Formats: sequence, C-alpha cells, structure tokens
Amino acid sequence: MEEKIVDEITKKVIERIKFEEFPIIVNVSNRHCHLSQQDLELLFGTGYKLTNIRDLMQPGQFACKETISIQGPKGQIDNVRIIGPVRKQSQVEISITDSFVLGIKPPVRESGDLAGSAGISFIGPKGRVDLKEGCIVAKRHLHLTPQDAKKLGLNDKDIVKILCGTGKRDTSQGRETIFSDVICRVSSSYATECHLDTDEANAALVSNGEKIFIVGKK
Repeated sequence: MEEKIVDEITKKVIERIKFEEFPIIVNVSNRHCHLSQQDLELLFGTGYKLTNIRDLMQPGQFACKETISIQGPKGQIDNVRIIGPVRKQSQVEISITDSFVLGIKPPVRESGDLAGSAGISFIGPKGRVDLKEGCIVAKRHLHLTPQDAKKLGLNDKDIVKILCGTGKRDTSQGRETIFSDVICRVSSSYATECHLDTDEANAALVSNGEKIFIVGKK
C-alpha cells in the first residue's frame, strides 16, 4: 500500500514538471458572435459578405469589421464583434457579467453546443433575428495541436487544471489563479492556445499573450 502511494505521488510530480515546462499562450475571448449566412443576410442585406480586419490565432478564423447589438429581456449590448467565417448555426458567446445586463441565464457550454441554450435577439443595420436558442457562456478550454497534445500526454476532451496570472510576461505582480475544469480540444485544424472569457481573465489579471501552465489532469 505504501509503495502504491509513493508511486502515485511520484507520477503526479513528474506529470506536473512536464506540464510546467510547456507554457501555453492565453488569449481573452471577449463577447462575440458567429452567424449563419442566412442570418448574416437578414442583419446586413442580401448577399452580404463579412469583412476580415484581423486574422485570429486559430487558423481560418478572423475578426470582422461588422458588429451587431444583442438584446435580452432586461437590456442591450452594442458593438458585439462578429467572428468569421460564417457557420451553419448562429450563436453568441458572452460572460456571466453580460448575462446580468441582458437578463438571461445562458448555460456554460462548449462552442456549438446550443441545444436548449438561452434565447437572444440580434440587431443589425438591415434587420433583426430572434433566436430561440444560441446564447452560451463558453466553457474555458485549451486548443491543442495533435503534436502538442502528444507531448503533454493529453487527449481530446481531457479535463485539466491551469495556472495563470503569474505575471511572467512582464514585471507586473499578477494574481496567481488556478482554474479547474478546463477542457482540451485536440485537432489538426487548431493552433495551441488557451481561451478564457473576460470575467475569468479579469479575476486573474490576465492579458492577451501571457502564458498559462497546466498543473494537473483530472
């Protein structure tokens, strides 16, 4: 029994050392929306195409010039950035703080998991779209290439803990915070990157481009 306990402790120490030698870039995911082509045209006009103003770290994704307003029972938030390209189904990802402003209760979900999520309205320059479902708070997650996942001994859908807010990017003190329940998403179409929403990043004093470290695996 004692040998088994020692082996488990040793395994966890080795695992943590391996993880902490592999810093991962974190980027803060501000509120944003993804639109289907049908909804894009309802909001901006027939045949409308999104305008790329900046490529994002994830291959093929880009921030658009276009913004919309989102509206709930209690309030409205303007200038919500659209992220391209268009998708099969429209959705918006917000923070818990945003949900208080809007007066809705969106579930914490992975992007694209929209069944039974909160309803919300989109308002554009040419029209309005009322969604019965499509609003979520994005579950904190890591995008990983298969190569990096293999180095870390991780698989798609694994759950890990991350350490952030260490101030390693600059001379700031930071606010060290460990987030648990971070889902790993592994694909050859991804770049390795961690996404936190604005509430999480603000709590840990994290800025775009800083590094986080995996410190445990569930």
